Amino acid sequence: MIALHQRTSWIFDMDGTLTESLHDFPAISRALGLPEDEPILEALACLTPSAAAKCHKQLAEIEMDIARQATPQPGAVELLRDLRKQGKRVGILTRNTKAIAHETLVACGLADFFQPDDILGRTCCSPKPKPDGILKLLSAWSTTPANAVMTGDHKFDLIAGRSANTAAVYLDPQGDCLWQDFADYTVHSLEKLRQLNSP
Repeated sequence: MIALHQRTSWIFDMDGTLTESLHDFPAISRALGLPEDEPILEALACLTPSAAAKCHKQLAEIEMDIARQATPQPGAVELLRDLRKQGKRVGILTRNTKAIAHETLVACGLADFFQPDDILGRTCCSPKPKPDGILKLLSAWSTTPANAVMTGDHKFDLIAGRSANTAAVYLDPQGDCLWQDFADYTVHSLEKLRQLNSP
């Protein structure tokens, strides 16, 4: 396996990875009238088109409110600055919409690190855990999975990375060890990931 510091293409989940985690997913599910024990996008896919449209509108309003309160994960600025200085490509793959991702990155002071076309949300491709967004970015960057890293705080991020044959990095700030079986690397901070990226 190619070492992390040799990989030139870095893709990040956003919420809970580059940002501090603010989402209370069970509460959001309750607000939408969805089962608390199912992922929200998958639960929405089971609704009738009219019910789904109403819920998607309500979800976007909830997510936009959260986006405007977003703060960066400790070490995010330093890691992204290093990657850009090293000439590496950086992208975002989120289950949020592209518009909400942009709002979140602006609130966190991270927007300038990313080209607009390198931010993909659920309206751009099939959402994680499907690898479509990763493969779309890599194709646009004319690179291969062997040169890429997918970093996230949830198993959907890691499954997407594994399915795309990139390195999968699990950010586990609380040390919960919930998803490390899906990861090639587990780190407890972005500073630790920054150290792994140092030659």
